[in-house]
Amino acid sequence: MTRNLKAKPPNDNQSLQLLSDARNVDLLRLLLDDPRASVSELARHIGMSAPAVRERLTRLEEAGVIRGYRLDLDSKALGWPITAFVRIRPMPGQLPKIIELARALPQVAECHRITGEDCFILRIHLDALESLDQVLDRFLAHGQTTTSIVQSSPVPLRGPPLPNEV
Repeated sequence: MTRNLKAKPPNDNQSLQLLSDARNVDLLRLLLDDPRASVSELARHIGMSAPAVRERLTRLEEAGVIRGYRLDLDSKALGWPITAFVRIRPMPGQLPKIIELARALPQVAECHRITGEDCFILRIHLDALESLDQVLDRFLAHGQTTTSIVQSSPVPLRGPPLPNEV
């Protein structure tokens, strides 16, 4: 589940200005650790009033730095123990069909347009290895696929580095 904010392109100048403030970066770091933290909790941690923190969060949201607040679900606990990455090389004229199909299939967690020989990479969840063919067959009508099954995830999904973390 995602609470997405109004989609708008990030304002790079405004973002850079906001990220030059150490307290804004501290707020982001706290939210990365606990996206459910209350405004009053955040305020306590960084030594500011709750209204001041709320105002900072609003500015970070409006600048496109904060795009939403997400729930992190365990796919295995939900009955989807297998994760795979599928690269797709569409046949001529089939790009829109691949996008349409990726959006329509609930097993597709992500779809990215990429450079290289393939045009797309998808992250999919499967309830069983036998289900892979059913998903792939839907895409094979529109292009070639190459699949990699995830064995483990030593570095789980995380956000981009914050300023001064690199």
